[in-house]
Amino acid sequence: MRLILTLCLAGVALTALAEPSTDLTYQLKGSIAKVHVVTKTGGHGVGTGVVVAKDMVATNCHVLANANGVNITKFGDSFTPIGMKADWKHDLCVLRFQYLDLKPVELGDSEVLQYEQSMFSIGFPGGPPKPQVTFGKIKALYPHDDSVIVRTDASFIMGASGSPVFDEQGKLIAISTFKSPGRGAYFYNIPVKWVKALLDAPDTTSLQSDILPFWDAPPEARPFFMQVVIPYQNNDWPELARIAAAWINQAPNTAEAHYYLAVAQANQGLVAEAKKEFKKTLALQPQHTDSLIGLGLLANRDGDAGEVARMHAALQAIHTDLGEAFNVALKNQTVENQTQ
Repeated sequence: MRLILTLCLAGVALTALAEPSTDLTYQLKGSIAKVHVVTKTGGHGVGTGVVVAKDMVATNCHVLANANGVNITKFGDSFTPIGMKADWKHDLCVLRFQYLDLKPVELGDSEVLQYEQSMFSIGFPGGPPKPQVTFGKIKALYPHDDSVIVRTDASFIMGASGSPVFDEQGKLIAISTFKSPGRGAYFYNIPVKWVKALLDAPDTTSLQSDILPFWDAPPEARPFFMQVVIPYQNNDWPELARIAAAWINQAPNTAEAHYYLAVAQANQGLVAEAKKEFKKTLALQPQHTDSLIGLGLLANRDGDAGEVARMHAALQAIHTDLGEAFNVALKNQTVENQTQ
């Protein structure tokens, strides 16, 4: 049973999103700047920055690292920072300016985020002259250090590093930072909690550091939520089960760890065990939609119409599009079974 393929398809099927008003995005664009760096080879790099306090612009450290020069541009004007605060480990830097007449955004709370919560981001993906808006939902929350890494289904490309992620009210909740390799990439954002902490830190004196960001560590030293991606994408169920089990051993109350173990077990024919892990995931994170879909697909395979209906109702209650996506997943499962 290739459960993983239908789960991924169900996620792709969601298209209708609650979008913020044009007035709100227009207002926020006034607080977004393009970050320019001159590389050591004389090249030009671009990222995105957001004004997070008076004269303070947050971006990713990897945008600035080892550059020979940095400035930001806004409304045709160029501004050069007079200082910088850096959290190299978390890939977060704050540039300090003098007389930067740009309004700071309101800082939200990354500790109260929910699965399937609507979000939007504003940045310069690909380096366009004007900031672009992308919309999506929060798909996963990974506990890391003293906060959470936020995975969304809103994609970003080079030039968008440092882009602010907002909730529906326009409050900053995260900063777009890195993505996974391979097909069907995951997009990760660091929490606003780290921005708040860095604002109180002293300035650093250099654009250079020997500290790698946590996401750029050697593969075996990266967080488990990164280690599971490649075996998950490659249908390597024994390896996925191994990593997920180690993750559970280290952090038994992490919903995503139980989810990946459930997927690995389901695809190895360990159906009873998979159901238990999907249910543990939902006990920790009731709006974990992929687990609801996973249980529904297992129930459909077993001919349990009542359980299928319950999973459909639970998904429909979260968002109507989820119910429709589940129907698509059920149809695909039927087609797969008929062709095997």
